[in-house]
Amino acid sequence: MKQHPFYRYIYVYYSFIFIIYIINMFIGSERLNYLLGILTTILLILSFPLASRLFKTLGGSFLAIGGYIYFTTGQPLLNIPELLTSNLSLLALLAMLPWMNTVVKSGKFDRSLNQLIKSNVSDLGKLYPRSSIITHILAAFLNLPAATIAQEVLKTNLASLSKELRNSFITTATLRGYSLALAWSPLEITLAVAIFTTGVDYVSLLPWLLLIVLITILVDSLWGRIHFKNYSFGISVEDKKQDINVIELTKKISHLVLSLALFLTLVILFGKLFELGFSLTVTLLIFPFAFVWSIIMKRNRRFWVIGWNTWKTKTNSMQNFFVLFVSLSLFSNSLNESSFLDLIQRPLLLVSDYSFILLFLIQAVFVFLSLFGIHPIATIGILTGIITPLLEIMNPVSIAIVLITGSVSTFTVGTYGLLVTLTSVNLEQSPYRITLKNMPFALFTGLIGTLVAYLLL
Repeated sequence: MKQHPFYRYIYVYYSFIFIIYIINMFIGSERLNYLLGILTTILLILSFPLASRLFKTLGGSFLAIGGYIYFTTGQPLLNIPELLTSNLSLLALLAMLPWMNTVVKSGKFDRSLNQLIKSNVSDLGKLYPRSSIITHILAAFLNLPAATIAQEVLKTNLASLSKELRNSFITTATLRGYSLALAWSPLEITLAVAIFTTGVDYVSLLPWLLLIVLITILVDSLWGRIHFKNYSFGISVEDKKQDINVIELTKKISHLVLSLALFLTLVILFGKLFELGFSLTVTLLIFPFAFVWSIIMKRNRRFWVIGWNTWKTKTNSMQNFFVLFVSLSLFSNSLNESSFLDLIQRPLLLVSDYSFILLFLIQAVFVFLSLFGIHPIATIGILTGIITPLLEIMNPVSIAIVLITGSVSTFTVGTYGLLVTLTSVNLEQSPYRITLKNMPFALFTGLIGTLVAYLLL
């Protein structure tokens, strides 16, 4: 199908919607939100033809099921547009991510990561733990951009391998390393929600969370070492013989870590100072931070050349994300108003006298609901009805650990979640395949979290 010239400039329409959304986050106008819903509906119609077949199917299914559930609630149809805007914060954040990736490329930090990944590596088994740990460190500071940066570096390094093997390696090493960082990083919103819900202190949680992360990452690294050991890395003889300037590489990596730590600090400070949500804070800070960083490095010209073209290209191709997350907004909001949530709470109440089973079932609920596109924060809201009385009879730290590890495990298997969807698009791979590949890891993470939580009761 020949693309209409209009779609070459659709980034203008996307940008217009995101700007209105950000403005309305500060003024909180219901009328503006309704107008935003109408504009979102129009853009959904425009985006649908250019989405891939998979995302058309997913989006169409969510719209049909969500529309049916909404119809059964008896609410007026005119209220539907305002239900479509709840995921615009994620889409706005996605639209800004290319600028952070650009400044990393402008400073040639991706080449430094390349060197760090490739040095003294003879097979994929040795590469696996290194890739996972690098992604973990980046994710603790950079959150979502860390996954895309690590994936791009690995895609380049593993280009000579078969697509199936390359995708299998990247979807396990990067997603698992990324998700474990979110278990303890104060930048992660689900951690904050779990702490708020249970009332526990972050300092009392941190040692146990780090223990869970350490156990899980060691076991997963051992698995990766064994699973991929028979596959050679495939780098050239010249790369193997190339001398690594350790001092220069250390300076480069230190520069990157310090910059990301500064970005993290700014996100926390601005979020608290102006009482902004995580997604909005990061969205607002990414561009100015990246631009100032490029000036300090004296790479601002390269930053603009790479960034503008990359941003236009990425924004013009957001159709898959837009169709999925807008349709998912209707599905999730309709579901929250239905009686379906009672069906989830009933089995948990039946086993309330069996602590270990209850704790593990809470973990399982997170994984199960993530398969249907329900965010872990929404799952915590669903479980609030049984969490509140449990806090009176169980150690709140145990409950918090289960909520956090349950939330974290969904990032690797949430078929319609942001991370899996982003990886699916980056690697041109079905999100279902990514979910299936990481399901054992998600269940293992939940099991470790349950065991630690049970021992603290």
